[in-house]
Amino acid sequence: MVFQRFSRRRFLQSTAATGASAVLTALSWSRVWGANERLRVASVGVNGKGWSDHTSIAASPHVEIAALCDVDEGADHLGKAADKYPHASRYSDWRRLFEKARDFDAVIVSTPDHMHAPIALPAMTLGKHVFCQKPLTHTVFEARQMRRAAEKYRVVTQMGNQIQAHKAYRTAVKLVHDGVIGRVKEVHSWQSGSMRWMLADDRPAGADEVPETLHWDDWLGVAPKRPYKKQIYHPFNWRAWQDFSNGQLGDFGCHILDPVFLALGLTAPTTLRAEAPAINREVWTKRATVHYQFPGSERTAGKTLALTWYDGEGHVPPPEAHGLPKSYKLPGSGSVLIGEKGSLVIPHVAMPKLFPEEKFAGFKMEVVPEVNHYTSWADACRGEGKTTSSFAYSGPLTETVLLGSIAIRIRGETLHWDSKRLAITNAAAANNLLTKRYRKGWEPAWIA
Repeated sequence: MVFQRFSRRRFLQSTAATGASAVLTALSWSRVWGANERLRVASVGVNGKGWSDHTSIAASPHVEIAALCDVDEGADHLGKAADKYPHASRYSDWRRLFEKARDFDAVIVSTPDHMHAPIALPAMTLGKHVFCQKPLTHTVFEARQMRRAAEKYRVVTQMGNQIQAHKAYRTAVKLVHDGVIGRVKEVHSWQSGSMRWMLADDRPAGADEVPETLHWDDWLGVAPKRPYKKQIYHPFNWRAWQDFSNGQLGDFGCHILDPVFLALGLTAPTTLRAEAPAINREVWTKRATVHYQFPGSERTAGKTLALTWYDGEGHVPPPEAHGLPKSYKLPGSGSVLIGEKGSLVIPHVAMPKLFPEEKFAGFKMEVVPEVNHYTSWADACRGEGKTTSSFAYSGPLTETVLLGSIAIRIRGETLHWDSKRLAITNAAAANNLLTKRYRKGWEPAWIA
């Protein structure tokens, strides 16, 4: 496929005309950074999570926010960020930003999910380091592409699952690595919070006037055209819609399953099956259960590991599944790892708890200090240290999460996943959902 409105060839042509072609041939990873030289960062999507992402990264004294880009030029979006960084260049179109690739070294992508890969992939093609929000992509195929691009262009990457750096998650991972609960027999993970972004059960009729500050067609990007409706999509409630997100599982899976993956050394699942209400083409379900089977690891009790995901308001693992005391109230979201020597509850976000309580009453938990998920990426871009959620790790994690979203659409059917072939081998309808159609003129250029 060729990205008709934005391609490497087009950049070569346009930048060569201005004498700037060197930026495309000398990747930024090859730079030798001076002690006082700052990483020049461009932030795409600057409100909401984008605001916390770029302000957290800019907390590093070695970072300069060099450019800001948002499809909404209003005072609460691009205007707000421009007030904070008055010397940064401003754009409403990321493609125009990328034509000035000489002006920055790294990119933050904090847009709705459907635009993560379409923006991050060409950024990496330009040799730019990338910090991208979770879930890393909108489709499984895009997640594999992100991993390949990061490897091919040797850029520093980090997904925005920042709880990974919190002392609670780091301590939980160490407890499993230290063998405190023994080898793990099964896992239950959940997010039982309300879906406050679910404002409609189907696409609303009609259209509202697009605000003067909002570039609605650019907001839609690769997604099919649809009318603007006030508050339904922009700036927050897009997560309810299949064209833009992967619902509750997509929102929280890359957080909650992260310490489980790290603790157990999980790879790709082999099978998965979902139980969920009937789903239409527009919105995600309000409740789902996804059953994964993974190959075992050195930290699991058997040759396979069963992991069950639960989401929806009030939807948590039943007592007979986790076996914890009836007097114990599960946290609103988190995981329980059932081991041969005990069980470990990993709340999202609070310190882990061991069971049976009487067995571990005298156990002194060693707390692992937290690190800074944001500035560590900036440091790694400058050649200092490494990231912990690079696309080599977060790509496969995202694939697992998004496979669950496919299972929710093909509910009740056990899907067989072949990670090496990037294929669901027993269900053509499910296999077709590994990727999607892109709006004409917006088709990404894929990594070979």
